[in-house]
Amino acid sequence: MTANKFNAYIRLMRIDKPVGTLLLAWSSLWGLWLAGGGQPPAAVFCIIMLGTWTMRSAGCAVNDLADRRFDGKVKRTHGRPLATGELSVKEALAAAALMLFLSLLLVLQLNWQSLVLAFACATVAIIYPFCKRFLPTPQAVLGVAFASAILLAHTAILGRITAASFFMFLGSVFWALVYDTYYALVDRDDDIPLNLHSSAIFSQGFERRFIALMAAAMLLCLVIAGILARLGAYYYLGLLAAAALLVQELYMTRRLDRESCFAAFHHNNWVGAAIWGGLIIEFLP
Repeated sequence: MTANKFNAYIRLMRIDKPVGTLLLAWSSLWGLWLAGGGQPPAAVFCIIMLGTWTMRSAGCAVNDLADRRFDGKVKRTHGRPLATGELSVKEALAAAALMLFLSLLLVLQLNWQSLVLAFACATVAIIYPFCKRFLPTPQAVLGVAFASAILLAHTAILGRITAASFFMFLGSVFWALVYDTYYALVDRDDDIPLNLHSSAIFSQGFERRFIALMAAAMLLCLVIAGILARLGAYYYLGLLAAAALLVQELYMTRRLDRESCFAAFHHNNWVGAAIWGGLIIEFLP
């Protein structure tokens, strides 16, 4: 394999852009800490965290396959390897299949409840790229795929989905609608002529109110999760820090320019870290 081909695979699976994997990892860490009471089993921790990378890589490859005829017409994505011809459809399919196979090997180490849930989550992740053609807010589907790691952590550790984990899952879905709307705002002017859908297009004219509503719904669900799990003050301090960061993003994007929206998307890593930090301190002995 040549260096150029290797680089194309790296870009296909976004290994050079880990922000998406990090956003997925935060939800995974929330779920692991909630299910494990701050001490998730090492084996489950490693399996789920490795799975965040393999599934995200598979999802990116499937996304580029689905969008290969559109990416070349979008400013942010015109250099992706399928759009430029650096990789063929067969090569991208092989990469996606390999990442899905690795994900399967990982989940086979868990219990049967997790295996069933993982198949459902993988189906959602594969369907997501095609939702841009017909669903007004496809980011909600992405949110389900990203947030499912919370439920997977609970089935792997506890063998069941708890009420608290379900509300944490919902909170993570709403969070995806926050950060991925910022992401979609970067592409909106290119997506509209292509007849693609996104939450940024859906909310045109009231974008910041939509994002604020999604952020409020996220925080409400996470508060309910904390109440159901009987978490204490440190967890809510983490949520308060996350709320402050979300407000900061709304201020950052007051002009809705591409640069600030892309910066706000990346900034959500601090939101995820703040909530995990609250959980870490909450469960300290």
